[in-house]
Amino acid sequence: MIFIFATMIIHQFYDTGLAHASYAIISQGKMAVIDPARDPQPYYDFAAEHGPEIIAIIETHPHADFVSSHLEMHQKTGAVIYVSKLVGADYPHCTFDDGDSIELGDMTLKAINTPGHSPDSICILIEDEFGIAKAIFTGDTLFVGDVGRPDLRENAGNITAKKEELARQMFHSTREKLMTLPEDVVVYPAHGPGSLCGKNMSPDLQSTIGRELRENYALQLMSELQFVKTLTEEQPFVPRYFGYDVDVNKRGARSLNEAIKAVPVLDKTATLEPNITIVDTRPNALYMAGHLRGAINIQNGGKFETWLGSVINPDETFYLIAENEQAIDILLKKAAKIGYEQNIKGVLLNPETDLQTSTHADLNYFERHPEDYTIVDVRNSNEAETKNVFESSINIPLPELRERLNEIPTDKPIMVHCAGGTRSAAGSSIIAAEIDAVPVYDLGETIRSFVQ
Repeated sequence: MIFIFATMIIHQFYDTGLAHASYAIISQGKMAVIDPARDPQPYYDFAAEHGPEIIAIIETHPHADFVSSHLEMHQKTGAVIYVSKLVGADYPHCTFDDGDSIELGDMTLKAINTPGHSPDSICILIEDEFGIAKAIFTGDTLFVGDVGRPDLRENAGNITAKKEELARQMFHSTREKLMTLPEDVVVYPAHGPGSLCGKNMSPDLQSTIGRELRENYALQLMSELQFVKTLTEEQPFVPRYFGYDVDVNKRGARSLNEAIKAVPVLDKTATLEPNITIVDTRPNALYMAGHLRGAINIQNGGKFETWLGSVINPDETFYLIAENEQAIDILLKKAAKIGYEQNIKGVLLNPETDLQTSTHADLNYFERHPEDYTIVDVRNSNEAETKNVFESSINIPLPELRERLNEIPTDKPIMVHCAGGTRSAAGSSIIAAEIDAVPVYDLGETIRSFVQ
């Protein structure tokens, strides 16, 4: 998505898998990149197309939900990395805080410290040659319809803070710094709907200060106490990898291509080492037809990165099984988005030996006699509380399932469900790998017939 101003081009790069927006700004032959994704190639391609020199890479904060390519881009282009001094960054950089500015052609990029999502968050305000504010890049501070969650930095990063303290800081950052800007200033956030960095994001990927003042629940009139309560309740779950990525981004990640080339590609007949987790990314039908013992079926789909980083620990080594060679490249890049490529012991195509099959449930019988099954709901807690599909079900969210298997009774066959089939495939495979006293079934997409 390209936005053209009189003497400036702004291009938004959007990764739907992680709901992540990054930006390139061009003015008079100079280009700055804000919050780049793990793969730097799109920014290089954009620069090659329009001809500017990349002179600046700006990080609004050390992100929790993806690994940035800021260090790799600096090493390749020589562009200066700008980041708040509060980050305590371990890579070469210039600090960028209140009062600091960058000249980009005839535009000026100004830093605004906006703690709240994290203690070290900044926003970047763009002013034209006449000093008129045109746009602001809000990182994870202000989204369209929301503000950044305040509970991701209690145990990660250079500075840690309790969510209540960060929520108080967000109250002041929004009221004293962002809400005082002219209403026509365009807002460019770092995330859109589906991101776990907020809870109420609009489908729109840009806004204005005026629109947010009118429509954003978090910017409405309320006391600081009300704001803190509102912001700290009902936030989505936190994937296992979030704290890990904060630390990776504080250090700076290695080159993407270098990291991917380091992952061994194994023959499909290779003997795998025992006691190492196996992640089978193939469609559920292929997995059920034949899979390695104990393999977890995290399917290659739109949210693969999120579920991989929610089920697998950031210090956990694993094998990765792909459907075909094309899928290998895609999966390695997806794993690298969250810094998990270095955990992959090896990747291989459809295995051929020592395979197990999964049993299909008699869904007609289940529909008539659900009481004959232990039903495990692997949706998030707020989903289960909002709409409980089966009265007798046990809710154990997928990210918690591996640690809570002992809560599942084994006196009846086990039926696993989610909202659409992706999470239940992973959940049933996790349960079946550890519980063999009774059959374990995946309700899959059939769940939709129960909620209509």
